[in-house]
Amino acid sequence: MIHINPTLTPTDLLPQLEKVFTASGQKILALEERWDASKGTPVFTAAGKYTNAAWTEWTQGFQFGSAVLQFDATGDEQFLDIGRKNTVAHMAHHLTHVGVHDHGFNNVSTYGNLLRLMNEGRLPENEWERHFYQLALKTTGAVQASRWTRLGEDAGYVYSFNGPHSLFSDTIRSMRALAASHSLGHRLMGERDRPINLLDRLVQHARATSKYNVYYGEGRDSYDLRGRVVHESVFNLNDGSYRCPSTQQGYSPFSTWTRGLAWILCGYPEQMEYVATLDDAELEPYGGKAALIAEFQRTAEAVADFYLEHTPTDGIPYWDTGAPGLAKMGDYLDRPAEPENDYEPVDSSAAVIGAQGLIRLGKILGLESESGKRYYQAGLTVAQRCFEGPYLSEDPAHEGLILHSIYHRPNGWDFVPEGSKIPFGESSMWGDYHARELAVLIQREAEASAPYYQFFKGMNH
Repeated sequence: MIHINPTLTPTDLLPQLEKVFTASGQKILALEERWDASKGTPVFTAAGKYTNAAWTEWTQGFQFGSAVLQFDATGDEQFLDIGRKNTVAHMAHHLTHVGVHDHGFNNVSTYGNLLRLMNEGRLPENEWERHFYQLALKTTGAVQASRWTRLGEDAGYVYSFNGPHSLFSDTIRSMRALAASHSLGHRLMGERDRPINLLDRLVQHARATSKYNVYYGEGRDSYDLRGRVVHESVFNLNDGSYRCPSTQQGYSPFSTWTRGLAWILCGYPEQMEYVATLDDAELEPYGGKAALIAEFQRTAEAVADFYLEHTPTDGIPYWDTGAPGLAKMGDYLDRPAEPENDYEPVDSSAAVIGAQGLIRLGKILGLESESGKRYYQAGLTVAQRCFEGPYLSEDPAHEGLILHSIYHRPNGWDFVPEGSKIPFGESSMWGDYHARELAVLIQREAEASAPYYQFFKGMNH
């Protein structure tokens, strides 16, 4: 179980954040100089160098969005130029990609961050540039929402790249694409010019994910632990019925792949923040604003509690809570995570994603409340650990920022150093991006005059 530092403050982390962004800038520039975008997208490192071995280009927005976040944190305009130039040059096809569930990853990280900075006054107002970002976000939300499986009159989900039968936990974070598009006044148009409400699809997807991909300790099956997350739920498309849990990247359908849990932990507090900004009347069809936020809060608190209880003392989780080698590691939850053990790898990318969710959830619940304070301090505790050795990489020869990230353990894609039995020491584009996003969030928390970092800031029509 994680040992939470109850006195840690965002200001305490500022010296570490300076180190993060110093290392981050060097690595962004090095990758920008070396990488040939025509040969694909960097996904994860092998022996310290980014490679594009993967199944979809779901990380390109993280590459260029990282440069935008670097500008956000430092004000260094060379990074804004990198992010803006590459967004224009390489991201357009992601806007109309009908084959993936990754629109929130790719496009809100690029076009969304740029529009947010303009809305915050960090970029000079430019009418045509603003319209360009807005049109991109309108498009991405509608295209993402078109990947729809209907379960009933008022139920459905955005399906994963596995096909219409598949509901991934990851996809909750792509709901930010639907949120941005809806807030900009857009809608998806269907057959016979039928308008499709993007907020409605966001809510239905979030409700389906809560119902089927998250457990609440209510006896659903023999492995129903409160807060446990399944990577994928599978449905019978003939009648829309739920069939079984599944997984693509976890150990089993009855264990918890920790990055899948982290996407849930990050995604629901974000959506709670978003829903809180909407008009009450718009949310009446879903039971009202308070009821909908309470639904999302139930899910967020369950997975947050599971994370805190099933993570080593320093807050860095192993890649799957049921990974078989953990049984050989003794009381592994009662000591800090060990990236270089002989049995199972840790996943620092799950930690940086989850830490952001913990901080956001704590802010929502209020730091004056016991639970809000606990989650907020837990998020800072995890961040502090991620932003120091052996996780923060300050070695200029290594292209990654946060070490000990895992991509796909079952498929054996991760680099295993010579003499080791497990992969360790490598980075991922999503882990590095979310570490930067986490660092920006904490940096703004430390600066009282800085606006709170929210993806949808100013995205209203």
